[in-house]
Amino acid sequence: MFVVIFGRPGCPFCVRAVQLAEKLEAASAIDGFRYVDIHHEGITKADMEKTIGKPVHTVPQIFVDQTHVGGFTEFDQYVRDQSLLATANA
Repeated sequence: MFVVIFGRPGCPFCVRAVQLAEKLEAASAIDGFRYVDIHHEGITKADMEKTIGKPVHTVPQIFVDQTHVGGFTEFDQYVRDQSLLATANA
């Protein structure tokens, strides 16, 4: 399972998403992750909307194995629903 996080500098929820992904990677619950700085890469919210298929108002926007999960709150819930940390710590 690979996670991609689209975020921007100074975004506290982006930082939390990266921290959660780092924890998952350290626990071998995911195969890895990539953080994409949308400002540095020149990616606009309109670009993300085309990929996601719905309006994007906030970052981070997170994908798990190329499937859009949502923002940090949805990613955190996804991790809980899948018991990813519990499984890795078992």
